[in-house]
Formats: sequence, structure tokens, C-alpha cells
Amino acid sequence: MKYDLVVVGAGIQGAGVAQAAAAAGYTVLVLEQSSPAAGTSSKSSKLIHGGLRYLETAQFGLVRESLHERALLLKLAPDLVKLKPLHIPVYKDTTRGPLTIRSGLSLYALLSGLDANARFHSLPSSQWDSLEGLRQDDLQAVFRYYEAQTDDAALTRAVLHSAIELGAECEMPSRFVNAYVNSKSCVVEFESEFGFKAVSCRVLVNCAGPWASDVISRIEPGMYLPKVDLVQGSHLLLPPLLQHYFYLEAPQDKRAVFVLPWQGKLMVGTTEKVHYGTPDGAQCSAEEREYLLDVLSHYFPDLTVDPNTVDSFAGLRVLPRNNKTAFSRTREVLFEVDDETSPRVISVMGGKLTTYRHTALMVLDKVKASLPVKERVADTSRIPLSPVSWI
Repeated sequence: MKYDLVVVGAGIQGAGVAQAAAAAGYTVLVLEQSSPAAGTSSKSSKLIHGGLRYLETAQFGLVRESLHERALLLKLAPDLVKLKPLHIPVYKDTTRGPLTIRSGLSLYALLSGLDANARFHSLPSSQWDSLEGLRQDDLQAVFRYYEAQTDDAALTRAVLHSAIELGAECEMPSRFVNAYVNSKSCVVEFESEFGFKAVSCRVLVNCAGPWASDVISRIEPGMYLPKVDLVQGSHLLLPPLLQHYFYLEAPQDKRAVFVLPWQGKLMVGTTEKVHYGTPDGAQCSAEEREYLLDVLSHYFPDLTVDPNTVDSFAGLRVLPRNNKTAFSRTREVLFEVDDETSPRVISVMGGKLTTYRHTALMVLDKVKASLPVKERVADTSRIPLSPVSWI
């Protein structure tokens, strides 16, 4: 069997590439080792957001792109992506003062094209008491702005289901074994419940997330292995102790931490810790748990948390390896191709849940020289996305 593209991985990036490729008229096969969004794509902060904190590292293009995609997803997936009001409290000892926060939110709104969903305002002090025990000593201001929340796994399933409806095929569960590349095609070997299989494709798209380096190591002839780190982000799930949504500055290291109601729970996260084991071994450490609980108690000193009611989950992000802290590293997606002029293999590493659709279009653009001319059958910017129970 021959396909235009074989996509390894059915997280949000793989699902997005499959949808974009099928919409462009290409034949597509998706290989997923377990189930859609089984890895990082089900362990995020559940936000479709512009990335307000990325303004500090001058990633303006990423923020603009993210805000555009957020606005689009609010229209395409109203049952999956919903606006929520986030609160940013500013204290005397907060790193970013009221003027800085106001300036950042104003720039955020400007980068959105002054979209109505990017509006914000300062909450009057008379309303601070309504914020469920938020610490008020030395509190200078509280800003309210809006981001969108989603069920990341449900969104991934919806995108993959859309790809299948457009003609993409999916082998799941299936384990990628090897790939052999020549100037004309790739031979991809994998194992499924029906045994060992081999298919041919024009382009192999590696969207395996934390397993991307392992996939690269199984390709012949050998490819350059990019220097990346797996950065663990852990979240806590607590009883529904709060009903408001908060964007907080961790007192320990001034990082951003979200405190968000989520499906009858209170979610607190995330952390940023380099993970050195296998991707399957990612789990919230005692240190991360203490860190997040300390953030919560710092801002809500009257909250009582029963340790027996604390659950957690941890996901892994692929970030470029350098000497900077994880917080300071770029969130731009990383692409690695085997041949710039006639690519047969492209690896997609990192990237954001919010911008999966734009990333997919970038992938197709980078490999178009190796693909035949096909008639487009749909436009992903116009395809509605609805919840699906299974794939």
C-alpha cells in the first residue's frame, strides 16, 4: 500500500497534520501506539490561549498566531473551546507591577487585532472580597482578562475524527518499528494487532512528541538527532475549592502558575523540570507537588487541603536544549527535515495545543516539493469540530 503521508503519533500535532493533509487531498495513514492524545496532548493546562507570558521573551509572532487560532477555535469548536475569565492579582512584591500588567494586556489585545475576546479591565477593590479568600494584604490591583479552556484529549479526538471523515486512515494501536528512506519514497514498518506490516509513502511525518527522538533513531539512513530536552509539566487536581480562575506568579521563582476549575476539580499547574527518564516514566514528584501547594497556600492562606484528596498528572514538552531555564526557552515548534529540497522525513517537535492547525499547514508547506499536486477537498479553517466519544 502506498500513501502520500504516513504520520507517526495521534497527539494534537499528528491529528492536525492528518486533518490538513486529508483536507488538501492527500492520502494519509496515521500510526498511534496506544490511543489519541495518550501522551502530552491529554496532560496540558487545558488552555487555548495566546500565551500572555511569551510577551516577556518577545515571542510576538507566536502570540499573534496563537490569538488568531484561539479566535478561530472558538468559532469552529464552541462545544469544546469556551472563554473563561482569568484574574491576575498584583501585589507590592510582585515582579510585574500594575502598569506592566496593564501594558502587557494592552499589547495582547493589540496583537489579537483588538478582538472582543481580548478585552480586559481592572477589578474595583470593592469586588476583591468576592475572590474566594484571595490574600489581600499588600494587594495593589486585580486584572480580569479572558482565555479559552478545552478538554485537550477531546479536542484531539475531534480533530482526528475530522481527518478520518476526510479520508485519512488510522492504525491504532500500532507500534512504529523502522523506516527506510530513499530518493523516491519511504518504507515504513510497524506492528499492529494484525501483525507486522510495511507500507510505502512519499513523506514520513514524525509527530511522536516525547518519543520523537526514538522514532528518528529508527530511520535509515541515519538522520541528525536534534538536541532537545523533555521538560516535565505537572499539575495537581484538588477538590473544587475555588470557583474563579487565576493566573498567579509563583513566589518561589516568579513563574506563571494557573489555578483553574476543571471538570468538578481544581487544577493547579504547571511546573517546569527537565525529565531524564523514558517518556512513560513521567509523574508528578513530591517536590513539584509541594511547590504547587505552596503557591496555592501563598495566595489563599485560608484554604485547607486534605493531602488524601490530591491527585496529579504530568506531561512532557519537547524544548530546544540550551542553558536557559525552561521558562525562557522558545515555544516555537521545531522542525527537522532530512533534505531541505526534497524532504522525505520531517519531525515536528514541541509546538502548542492552541496552534496545532497552523503548525500542520507549515508541515505541508515544508514537504510540498515531495508531494504530488492534488485537488483540495476542504479548508481546515472552516471545518466545524464536535465532541466524539471514540475513534
